[in-house]
Amino acid sequence: MAMHGAAIRLVFLLGLALLAGCGGQLHKQQAYVFGTLVEITVYGRDEARSRQATDAVLKEFDRMHRELHPWEPGPMEDLNAAIARGDRRIPLPAGLGALIEEATHYSEQGEGLFNPAIGNLVRLWGFHTDTFVPKLPDPQAIARLVKAHPRMTDLSVEGDNLISRNPAVRLDFGGYAKGLALDRAAAIFNAQGVHDALINIGGNILALGSKGGSPWKVGIQHPRHAGALAVLELHDGEAIGTSGDYQRFFEVNGKRYCHLIDPRSGLPADRVEAVTVLTRGPHAGTLSDVASKPLFIAGPADWRRMAARMGITEALMIATDGRVEVTRALAGRLEWEKPVPPARVVD
Repeated sequence: MAMHGAAIRLVFLLGLALLAGCGGQLHKQQAYVFGTLVEITVYGRDEARSRQATDAVLKEFDRMHRELHPWEPGPMEDLNAAIARGDRRIPLPAGLGALIEEATHYSEQGEGLFNPAIGNLVRLWGFHTDTFVPKLPDPQAIARLVKAHPRMTDLSVEGDNLISRNPAVRLDFGGYAKGLALDRAAAIFNAQGVHDALINIGGNILALGSKGGSPWKVGIQHPRHAGALAVLELHDGEAIGTSGDYQRFFEVNGKRYCHLIDPRSGLPADRVEAVTVLTRGPHAGTLSDVASKPLFIAGPADWRRMAARMGITEALMIATDGRVEVTRALAGRLEWEKPVPPARVVD
């Protein structure tokens, strides 16, 4: 949950798109939550209602950040400590059981490549802090954690209790919380009568309604250069999520190590630069955040099969060898920035 320059650049691109022809009817607020910059834009004439609803959304984001943070004192730290002690029946804070069950469903759907149970691996690589030390972990420590095989199915929810069967599990919802927050924001806006808004949490973006009858327009960050790779129009209820090796990483001896760790090897995935997915529906925000991870880790040879498993038909993959592949369903919606990449359209 750390801030990164790529997210800032995407927000900047987004801001440029929104400012054009806004006619003074856009209400914007920013905050720093989930370790990243949050920007919320509401289109409408009622400034007081826009501010009230946006304040409610940001208050909810702050609550979620405090309750789900795995590395600071709070409910998640207490829960993880109980799991590490070997406690088998652990009282659950209100609402956390449903979240764990939902995350387990997504993890199984993604064949364990989306795995919030590998918090100990995240910490071993140093990606639990806002600053990363360019130092490789002890290979034997990695091997021990991989052998312990922490996974979401080691946990089960019984009423108000969590049943734990593996003390190597450490929950880290950093790859899930932003998407969940997008869906919470949509629910709050709907309840308060705000129907046209764009919520951007560090590059995870959900569109509600439109901008004065026109689709919201966002830029997809180029993984190796400042600026957009492509521009995309988002319609009501659509979300995009991107996983990239440019967001949180360090380098040792010229090799890049990113925060997206393959649970099978315990090593950062290194065959893909970025994956962007487009989702829609009542849980579009959550799915956009979750689905990009297993596609990224699956790599160039297997990302399309994984997309099908996750129910994703619109996606873009950029491999470390420069290969760009985009699904047919998404290709027609992208406006490529120059120089146009040699993208291969796939089914």
